[in-house]
Amino acid sequence: MSFETLKYEVEDRILTLTLSRPERMNAFNPTMRMELIEAFDRADADDEVGAIIVTGAGKAFCAGADLEKGGDTFGGGTVSLRIFECKKPVIAAFNGAAVGVGVTMTLPMDIRLASTNAKFGFVFARRGITMEACSSWFLPRLVGMQQAAERVYTARVFGAEEALRGGLIRSIHEPDELLPAARARAREVIDNCSAVATALNRQMMWR
Repeated sequence: MSFETLKYEVEDRILTLTLSRPERMNAFNPTMRMELIEAFDRADADDEVGAIIVTGAGKAFCAGADLEKGGDTFGGGTVSLRIFECKKPVIAAFNGAAVGVGVTMTLPMDIRLASTNAKFGFVFARRGITMEACSSWFLPRLVGMQQAAERVYTARVFGAEEALRGGLIRSIHEPDELLPAARARAREVIDNCSAVATALNRQMMWR
């Protein structure tokens, strides 16, 4: 089955999920929400998938919610919770801008890598709305309360170097080296570790 807003590609037991609405900077919409949940359902049920990489098509990772549809666009929390329940390790490969739900839906992923072009923003307060996609639970656990508070209260956009210093991402790569680096992390897990132990360890740490 093909997807409208995603590319679903499995190679050597690595699933690469590419957010694919490049004409809208991969903005999140109701179709993407449903398709992401379906993609993670499919990946969890497939023993040929040992790890998952999520990235974006074109220049952006995800520019946040596509507000053309109004309130129907919201619902990123259902994606975050589905990723939280995932049995496979999940790696985010930020190829470009990730703001709003574009960054919050990655918080329950396990490892985050970024290109030198990546930018991040928890921009909700500047839109007059509160945090979404379960980020009020995930963000402080990932970066600590002080970092989370600063990111959310100022609602400013910041670059990859600042994200690295604050613990949001693990490493920065040149654009053409980003996906190979993400695949190397996935390969290390798949080639050397028990899939059952990895699934259990993932849930033990998150829960």
